[in-house]
This record gives sequence, C-alpha cells and structure tokens, in this order.
Amino acid sequence: MAAVRGTAVDIPTQDGIADAYLVHPDDTDRHPAVLLYMDAFGLRPHLRGMADRLAAAGYTVLVPNVFYRHGRAPVVDLPEFLDPTARSAVFEHIAPMAQELTPERAMRDAGTYLDWLASCAQATDGPVGITGYCLGAGLALRTAGTHPGRVAAAAGFHGAFLATEAPDSPHTVAGQVTAELYFGHADQDHALPPEQIERLDKALNEAGVRHRTEVYPGAQHGYTQADTSAYDAEAAERHWAALLDLFGRTL
Repeated sequence: MAAVRGTAVDIPTQDGIADAYLVHPDDTDRHPAVLLYMDAFGLRPHLRGMADRLAAAGYTVLVPNVFYRHGRAPVVDLPEFLDPTARSAVFEHIAPMAQELTPERAMRDAGTYLDWLASCAQATDGPVGITGYCLGAGLALRTAGTHPGRVAAAAGFHGAFLATEAPDSPHTVAGQVTAELYFGHADQDHALPPEQIERLDKALNEAGVRHRTEVYPGAQHGYTQADTSAYDAEAAERHWAALLDLFGRTL
C-alpha cells in the first residue's frame, strides 16, 4: 500500500466553516477525487483510517464533518469503543443534529464540497466518486442525483432510511442520477428493512440507473465501523472489494 499524507482542512460554506480531513498518496501527482460521507458518529480516528486506506489505493479523499453547524469534530464526546449502551447515549445527542441536516442544507453543502475538490491541487479534473456510511449513504445518493454531471460513481453501505414513504426520501432523486451506484446493505437492518430495499431497487430500475445492490448476510447496521460493536471484519472487507472495484472502473 502506498504511503499517504493527511491533513485537517477548513471549507467555507454559506452557513459557516466545515472542518474536514483531506488525505492523498504521498507524492506530487494528482489523483481521482473521492468524497467520503461519515456515519452518524462523525469524523473521528476510525473514519480517518478508512480514508487513509482509500487514499493508499490511489485516491484523493475528502471527509467533511457534515455536522459542522454544531461545532468542530468531534461534535459529541465519543468513547473509544461504541457498545450498545454507549450508542444509545450518543444517539440522544446526534439525532437532533441529523434531523436539522435537511436535504436542502446537505445538498447546498455537497455543492461546496464538490467545488472545493474541483480546485484541490491534489485532485484530478472530472467527476468524483462518493462513498457513504449510515446517514452518509443517503447523502451519497442525494449528491449523485442533485449534482449528476459531477459524480461518476457513488456507493452506500449499511445505509439508513434510503427509501421511506416521505416525499423527500433519498430514493426520489433516482431519476436524476447518471452515476453508477453500488449498495451494500446490512442483513435485517432496522434502519433499512426489506420493503425499503425493494422500493430503492424499483426506483433505480425504473430510472435506468446502472447499479448493483447486495445484502451482506449476518452483517449488522454499521458493519464497516471497527470502533463499534456492530463491526464485522468479513463484511467490511467485502465492502472494500466492492468499493475499489466500483472506483477502479469509473474514476
């Protein structure tokens, strides 16, 4: 794996300064850009490690703190390991922040992140790749539909509430998506029950979106996150294989 160089960056937005983590191969070349959307627990050492691994595969990766309106990361105090008891306590603080991140605000931010990457000296020109986890999977899908010409590929893993009956559900942007999509769903996920998976696939099929959907047997919601009790090493490695395959073909 290639050596990487990571640094903290600040991104001016219409609503303040979004703190973020930028990492890229430790060389002087430009590399395809990837926007990595965090899970609900936010920008923390584990997510930086995931970004480092992606960068080592040859990408320039930006991980914004999407909750920046509530402060710099870590926005809430997190234990080193999130077991079920800790998760419940943390979610009491996170839930209001997630609710306040409306689709309008999130997609206004997305445009800013894409603009920032377009001007990044370490990133190549052209459409970007996106990967998102938990709530980040919904942000990845929304960004692909809201900024279609700027996204070549987008992936979502253990996504939450991707295809609800709400009029602004993430799956409603399917008709605007031009990117290739991949979804790795957790098995028996409370945040994405089978009926939502079916609704998502139906919307993507009807819109003619190039996509692949897989359910990872036995994997819990959050299976990619090694600092939580939901982590599943086998499923996490499957996610890496699928993600690198997608980006290798499209970026």
